[in-house]
Amino acid sequence: MAARNSRWPVGSLVAALALFGCGTVAQAAVAVSITPSYAQMVPGETLQFSATVSGGSNGDIRSQVDNANGGGAASGTVSADGLFTAPQALPDPAIATVTAVSKSDPSVSATATVTLMAQAANGSTYYVATKGNDSNPGTRENPWLTIQHAAKVAVAGDTVLVRGGIYNESVAFPSSGNIANGYITFEGYPGETAVLDGAGLDIPNGQWGLFTFKDVSYVVAEGFELRNYKTASLKDVPIGIYVLGAGHGLQIVNNRIHNIETEAKTNPRQCGSDAFGLTVYGTKAPQAIDSIAISGNEISQLKTGCSETLSLDGNVKNFAVVNNLVHDNDNIAIGAIGFEGVSPDPAYDQARDGEIRGNTVYNISSYGNPDYGRQYAADGIYVDGGTRIVIEQNLVHHTDLGIELASEHLGRVTSRVTARNNVVYGANSAGISIGGYGAKHGGTDHCMVVNNTLFGNDTKKTGSGEFQIQFHATDNLFENNIAYATMQGLLINDFTARSPDPAALNYNLHFSRIGADKAKFVWQGRLYRGYDAYLAGTGNDSRSPPFSNPDFENIDDPPDLDIHRSSPAIDAGIVLDATIVGTDDFAGEPRAENGTIDIGAYER
Repeated sequence: MAARNSRWPVGSLVAALALFGCGTVAQAAVAVSITPSYAQMVPGETLQFSATVSGGSNGDIRSQVDNANGGGAASGTVSADGLFTAPQALPDPAIATVTAVSKSDPSVSATATVTLMAQAANGSTYYVATKGNDSNPGTRENPWLTIQHAAKVAVAGDTVLVRGGIYNESVAFPSSGNIANGYITFEGYPGETAVLDGAGLDIPNGQWGLFTFKDVSYVVAEGFELRNYKTASLKDVPIGIYVLGAGHGLQIVNNRIHNIETEAKTNPRQCGSDAFGLTVYGTKAPQAIDSIAISGNEISQLKTGCSETLSLDGNVKNFAVVNNLVHDNDNIAIGAIGFEGVSPDPAYDQARDGEIRGNTVYNISSYGNPDYGRQYAADGIYVDGGTRIVIEQNLVHHTDLGIELASEHLGRVTSRVTARNNVVYGANSAGISIGGYGAKHGGTDHCMVVNNTLFGNDTKKTGSGEFQIQFHATDNLFENNIAYATMQGLLINDFTARSPDPAALNYNLHFSRIGADKAKFVWQGRLYRGYDAYLAGTGNDSRSPPFSNPDFENIDDPPDLDIHRSSPAIDAGIVLDATIVGTDDFAGEPRAENGTIDIGAYER
């Protein structure tokens, strides 16, 4: 593995991190920020970023583009001193992320988002302020009062800067940008916090957002705080940011969304209340919501009832959900969904051809949520009926389930999804789960779970284990993964024999603190006690290394699950094609080197 010691320009030390969408756990001793946190660039253009560090080693950090150290031709490159060079061709979605990662604490990082445009926008800049007037011309000296008025006036190429303060309004965006003239950009004024506060506001049409984008394209919403949109009615659904209809090129960047809540009276049998932090509904066909980017947002402290924190549902394609921080919510953190009837044409009714990358997800549980009662049912990342999606380089911990690939609809499946190079630990239930949760529900087909690190999951002793296989799982792959169970000792849990060949398992490193002889494996509904009994009885993992400690850097809380140079995981995996295993490991290092590959999320 290459040395992780790039340095950036370092500003003054700060006591705490105060950057939206930074991907940093609040309790961390080290804090990182990056400036600028948002920019718009054209192909080949350069921009200098700088990092600020506290609690670390004077700014000793790694620099990444799209979660790869140094970046690459497709997404742009960043030098050791933070100089970013945009790619020569526009990616799809047209977005890149530039990240500074603390070397002393790799779980701490700060991410800037770059919107990439064919040519520079050439429109007007308008201003909104709490002391403005909508009769004003919208200049800096004479700003408008409401964001809604700005949304009615702005056209392609225009930028609206919203000054700090509280705006008690919900905003619908009626206009679109375009390729020729550029995006319509709505930004919180740099260095100030523009807050949309939903306290006391109605919920139009029974389902509405503080920001609502219906049938719009090429609009950017960046740097806002959205909060306090609530209901006590089962008929109403409050949403922080709501995207619906069809459109192209929308970007939701660096916003903080919190305290969006349903408090409607309900119960687990009813599962009748709903709220969302950020949701995307592709409600048309064949026109889709296409090339949407959701980057650098922080979404927390939500009460969503039966709904998700951040989700994409229906006719949504070519999406990027990257480098978001999602935490302390009472249901699913990130979801990609299909077969719910959101699209009017069933042939287009599933989220597809997207990526969920580099997100940090923690403290997600449905336990105590009135719609679930005492169930540990909330996923960190859940693909429910989606297809052709890549889930990679995510850190998921202290959720109910870490990552789940399944479908809730009988006869329907999540298909051709790859979960790779993720770190999942401390889940209340399963670390990674595939297959529908009941015999009368859907399943998982041709999905690949490769090069992930699973550590100390199923803390509530639900009997789910590190890797769980449920109903209607067919032709899946589980290879190059580390599965480390703690005192419960359950590593694999294939509890139903209804699907005779649910997955191929090989080249995995298994370990449990209770030892090889007492470790538990369930296959086709049969319990095997001991690793040797599992190998002999199932034929699985025939080319996997011996049952042994993967030798992590640190297993204290919070753990560092990178592997020591003495780890038995080194060079023990099967070298899979880059289209399967990816080009970069969890930390952004090259995934396979010199014709070998390590087991787990890290390439030492």
